[in-house]
Amino acid sequence: MAGREVRITLPRRKPFKNVYQFKIALRETRPPIWRQLQVPESYTFYDLHVAIQDAMGWLDYHLHMFEVEDKGAQAGVTRYESPFTEPDFAEEGLILSTEVPLRAFFKKPRNKALYSYDYGDGWQLDVILEKVLPKEPNRKYPICLAGELAGPPEDCGGITGYYQCLKALKKKDNSDGFLTWLGNWRPDCFNPKLIKFENPRSQLKIGLGE
Repeated sequence: MAGREVRITLPRRKPFKNVYQFKIALRETRPPIWRQLQVPESYTFYDLHVAIQDAMGWLDYHLHMFEVEDKGAQAGVTRYESPFTEPDFAEEGLILSTEVPLRAFFKKPRNKALYSYDYGDGWQLDVILEKVLPKEPNRKYPICLAGELAGPPEDCGGITGYYQCLKALKKKDNSDGFLTWLGNWRPDCFNPKLIKFENPRSQLKIGLGE
């Protein structure tokens, strides 16, 4: 991380009274792959990124970015980038997802952001605020309330690769090695109760090599 000229704030637990309930859907999937999550209102965009990774079954191997509507920005959107993005690649100044609380943008239901992950595979997910609710006593957040279908395997080649995986499973065709590579992954296997949410602080420290 030597030479980095941007600030990275390690996530930390903060008191909160409310939770944000989001509907998160992966674009270009039919039937849609989606999740319904509740996260603390004290979360940053980076914290939400970690929750999405866990809910989708991804491993946070790649860069991510959130885009939110901003009429004052030159392109009409503001981008909150992964803390591992090189400053030289930022178009209008680098704003890290670790530095921006969700409440800075999500003000009311139907506020929407675009979450991008793995610029090679090109996953894009719509993140829509459904409601703001008081947190429930003795309940640990984040939680996944519902969802459909397993997330695509990491590094499968984007939407095209995902559907190739489905085709190989349906035909039980291992001629190209898909079945061996997929292992135990099954597209219909998703249970929100089995999701284990990682600590955003621990995840970032691992990425930073600390």
